Amino acid sequence: MNKVWPFAFNFFLYAGIAFVAPFIVLYYQELGFTGTQIGLLTGITPLVTFFSATLWTGFADRIRRHRLLMSIALFGGVVVIFIFPLLKVFAPVLLIAILFNVFWAPVTPFADSATMNMLADEREMYSRVRLGSTLGFGLAAPIAGAFVQGYGLKAAFWGCSFLFFLGFLVSQKLTHGRLQDTSQAGGQIRTLMKNPHWLLFLVIAFAGGAAMAAYNNYLFPYMKELGASESTMGLALTIGMIFEIPLLFFGNQLIKRLKPYGLLMLSIAATGLRLLLFAAAQNPTVILTAQILNGMTFATMWVAGVSYAEENAPEGMSATAQGIFSATVLGFGTAAGGFIGGPLLENAGGRSLYLFFGIAVLSITAIAALVQRRLPADQELVKR
Repeated sequence: MNKVWPFAFNFFLYAGIAFVAPFIVLYYQELGFTGTQIGLLTGITPLVTFFSATLWTGFADRIRRHRLLMSIALFGGVVVIFIFPLLKVFAPVLLIAILFNVFWAPVTPFADSATMNMLADEREMYSRVRLGSTLGFGLAAPIAGAFVQGYGLKAAFWGCSFLFFLGFLVSQKLTHGRLQDTSQAGGQIRTLMKNPHWLLFLVIAFAGGAAMAAYNNYLFPYMKELGASESTMGLALTIGMIFEIPLLFFGNQLIKRLKPYGLLMLSIAATGLRLLLFAAAQNPTVILTAQILNGMTFATMWVAGVSYAEENAPEGMSATAQGIFSATVLGFGTAAGGFIGGPLLENAGGRSLYLFFGIAVLSITAIAALVQRRLPADQELVKR
């Protein structure tokens, strides 16, 4: 059962995300928000994630009450997402979005830390557990598209809330590790944050988060520009899911061959290429074709990042290390993508948005590769 419960949790979590994340900008547009307001909503709320994730996970590692805090965060998120579509004015929507991110920020790092603990000596099999997220998102996406087409965008939030509640129930089966002496953890984390290899890892994670914001928040509005229907939008997500499956199933072999850092670099390069293909699209068919690269982008990047963070986490501080990684991707990186993407979409259109992000991501990848060559040989960052 060390794989079943984390697999099921990821399934319900990402099935819920499939109901809301692809449609959130369309919902903001339906409410009549401007590009600047949308950029603020998609940019400032991940900044909350940046701070909230590290605070929750660091506190949990200190008091050793991971399940309790994860349960509070999950249930709070369920309630907030249920209330979300009842609000229509910008200020209350912004406040409820911030509150949702306060609760939701630590959920993924808590789950990843628990998964690594439950896998024990089979941690390289993490990618197969993450198949649950791919299947959950991919199978729910066309259902969500049909749901939205039939009942409107508001109904998507209530479907999401229900699926998140199922994830809350499953989360009670996750185990978060044994009590460890964390009296020296503060010093170990400070040492980790000064290490140039770890900092370079976080820069690459930032680029991945910004790219994720570009194709999660703005893909559907861009497809709408190209004349795609809601069903075609759902199909794009399903195609992406199909091509994630083999990469995640054989992710353990990729980790062994390339090591976590090498796999991370490959996935970020593939992400930049995918964004440029989006920019070159003249019709929705090109977007559907570019989705073939989805397997080598976010899912593979996340597997590599979680593996790297787990390898280098100080003793007893796995949740904290995962929280830093998650906050960089889903907080700082996603915030940058949101702040830049909203005005770009409104003033220059989706094509220019994806061209900008594609060039930026590939540039960061190239610079990181050059810097890595100049650093001393990588080694274990924190002695376990």
